[in-house]
Amino acid sequence: MRLLIAYLSIAFIFILLAVRLFVVCVADSDFLVQRGNEQWYRDLPLKAARGEITDRYGNVIVGNKSVYTVYVRPRSVTDPQKVAHALSVLLDLDEQKLYAKITSSTVGEITVKKNVAPKEANRIREMAIDGVYLTSDSQRDYPYSEYLAQVVGYTNIDNEGQNGLEGYYDKMLKGVDGALLVESDNKGSEISPLYSYVSPIKGAQLTTTIDINVQAFCENAIKVAKAQWNCKRASMIVMDVNDGGIVAMCSTPTYDLNSLPRNDINMLNAYSKNSMIVDVYEPGSTFKIFTTALCIEYGKVNENSRFYCPGYRIVDGQRIKCWRSKGHGSQDLSEGVMNSCNCVFMDLALSMGVEKFYQGLRKFGFGAKTGIDFFGESSGLLMRESSVKTVDLARIGFGQAVAVTPVQLLSSVCATVNGGYSVKPHFVTKISNTYGNIIYNYEKTTERILSESTSKKMRELLENVVSKGSGKKAGVSGYRIGGKTGTAQKYENGVIAQGKYVSSFVGFAPADEPKYAILMIVDEPSSYAYYGSIVAAPAVSDVFSKIFEYEKIEPTMSESIEYTDMPNLEGVSYSEAVKLLKSRSLNFEVQGEGDIVISTLPLGGERIAKGDVVLLRT
Repeated sequence: MRLLIAYLSIAFIFILLAVRLFVVCVADSDFLVQRGNEQWYRDLPLKAARGEITDRYGNVIVGNKSVYTVYVRPRSVTDPQKVAHALSVLLDLDEQKLYAKITSSTVGEITVKKNVAPKEANRIREMAIDGVYLTSDSQRDYPYSEYLAQVVGYTNIDNEGQNGLEGYYDKMLKGVDGALLVESDNKGSEISPLYSYVSPIKGAQLTTTIDINVQAFCENAIKVAKAQWNCKRASMIVMDVNDGGIVAMCSTPTYDLNSLPRNDINMLNAYSKNSMIVDVYEPGSTFKIFTTALCIEYGKVNENSRFYCPGYRIVDGQRIKCWRSKGHGSQDLSEGVMNSCNCVFMDLALSMGVEKFYQGLRKFGFGAKTGIDFFGESSGLLMRESSVKTVDLARIGFGQAVAVTPVQLLSSVCATVNGGYSVKPHFVTKISNTYGNIIYNYEKTTERILSESTSKKMRELLENVVSKGSGKKAGVSGYRIGGKTGTAQKYENGVIAQGKYVSSFVGFAPADEPKYAILMIVDEPSSYAYYGSIVAAPAVSDVFSKIFEYEKIEPTMSESIEYTDMPNLEGVSYSEAVKLLKSRSLNFEVQGEGDIVISTLPLGGERIAKGDVVLLRT
């Protein structure tokens, strides 16, 4: 029995040895060979170049430029003082600190400096100093400098995406690093002059929905608005009406992507934040678009519906003013939309009730993220349905007590005018690997929100706003454009911030078959002319006119502009001023609630186009 146990024990040991031998020689052989080679080789990393980011036509908006990384292998250095001196002079480094690293280092290799320009790298190479090595690398290059600063984002010192598209698509863009291998002893000293090269694999290329030419139009428009109105921020988005592709997006203030303020992290974070995606604001009158569309869709209003505006509504015992405190009188739906009368939209919201109104708003996507391919998107703010009182419902109807992101609002406008189909805002349409193979294609997904008849009616109503109403300054002669103005007071600590407004205009064109939609936002214009019709609409007109010329879109209307003289209205009663303006086919906005006009913009006597919007201060 004892002998059997001994035999079994010996057999078991041999079996264990056989299994271990199999693991070493077969199962783990590749891994162990690799580990063994690592003992005999030192590698210099070869960083993979990040993939380019292009606009829709292949224009590179984020590329690469060649740079180098300088390494020192202390055990291969024969003259530490010479190395420290030479590199400190060429690379602007502290000689004593570098010398200390070289002489006291216990590692086989130290990184001296990254992102070294080719000129300095060539000088180091020519010096042929023992123990000093160079590896080629790449650094992000932004050909358009300040354009798209909040969209494309930036990389850190190690070329890793930090935010924007650089951060969101970092795994696709960064590629696979390679290495330069040299045979070395256990102390890291080279024992062979031969090198092995493992080629890096470049990152994938992103093709975006951006059109860099349209982007340039927008960048110029917001700079003009920022200077003209001395505002806190001017922002603009251009979106493809039919699929939600972002054609252009920009905001002030901005910064030079090729010269980041890395030494001021607060400034960098503030300037790089994409407020059009991550920030929310109270939309004001632009939200009236959705109240109108849903009321038409539900059959709660038609062309024969009439409304009366005395300048206010009493809801739940609260007096809610129309923006024109003197009232608009009797008006139909088209006039109510052109006049942007708060009373009309309170009536529309109340006619739907909370349940139906919220059902429609959720279809538009309010209170939820759009799913845009970007970090940090906000969902907006929509009151909990069970908490909405009648007075809240009335306010939501004209764009108060609700908050949206700019990209959320614009995508909902697209759905309103494109035939009633939802769109998903997005930046990237295609991703191709370094071999040219497509590894991602954007696939359009959509659902019907409104009927075609409702969408058609909304296009007509909003075209009237530009051709006949307060959106006149967004018009371009010969072209059909639709849109809506917006002017909302800002809140701070839960109360109205006196004198602070968010002025906006959202437009689309061509009005009969929309292709582009534009949202312009002017945050806190310092001038008393804070209405969206005056400070935001002209920028939309400017960009549309450039797009029409750029895309060679011919005018569809033979429209001759008629001019008139701005009447001198200072000291004139409000009612008389209104009569005079209407007699000259001029639209107007009013600041103040007095009975006497104290000033106008433009001044009396100036030559202006009929239908233009002027400002009365009473």
